[in-house]
Amino acid sequence: MLSIENLDLFYGDAQALAGVSLEVPRGDIVAIVGANGAGKTSLIRAIAGMLKPARGVIRFKDRNIAGLTSAKVCDFGIGQVAEGRQIFPTLSVRENLLTGSLLPRARLRRAQNFQRMFALFPRLEERAMQAAGTLSGGEQQMLAIARCLMGEPELIMFDEPSLGLAPTMVARVLEVIRDLNRDGMTCMLVEQNVAASLRLAQRAYVLENGAITLSGTGAELLADDRVRRSYLGM
Repeated sequence: MLSIENLDLFYGDAQALAGVSLEVPRGDIVAIVGANGAGKTSLIRAIAGMLKPARGVIRFKDRNIAGLTSAKVCDFGIGQVAEGRQIFPTLSVRENLLTGSLLPRARLRRAQNFQRMFALFPRLEERAMQAAGTLSGGEQQMLAIARCLMGEPELIMFDEPSLGLAPTMVARVLEVIRDLNRDGMTCMLVEQNVAASLRLAQRAYVLENGAITLSGTGAELLADDRVRRSYLGM
């Protein structure tokens, strides 16, 4: 579904991504593993159209989307659940969900998608008229995921979805991602809980200093001594 070839990205003179190539097959969860500052968020933002790469191809369903605006990328079918959730705190839960359905691809099914989100996340229906900023951290993350789904994406990129959450909510968020994937959603996952993300992922890549240094199935990387030493403390 998504193929990246020789992607270079700079912040001024500083290179954030160097010759990155990877593939996200339709229906898979693909994990991106790396330390802070390795370039994981830069990669997601480049795919999402928030940053313009200097070189390379980002091919989504056979269309090169490198350098397109984020609005066009979203309407082609790529959704993003950003680090830090990025909800609108003064808007109600329902209004936040409404913003996710403003894409042309999603407008016709807005009513059905509201019902679908409330079925997936009953707590959001209970809090539909409540200001989003008053929700717990876990509820806000559920809202961020639901808002993304309101746009009817075919691929969702998750950037640190468990960051700052209590352990019980971390398990719930990862369960949601697993269930979405089982229902056919293609996912790209950047997650601080490396072991959990590799257990979920069919395929994974290690990103270090802006470059891919290792790839394989999630199980293969979970068993790799370099990954275990660097990211699992083993």
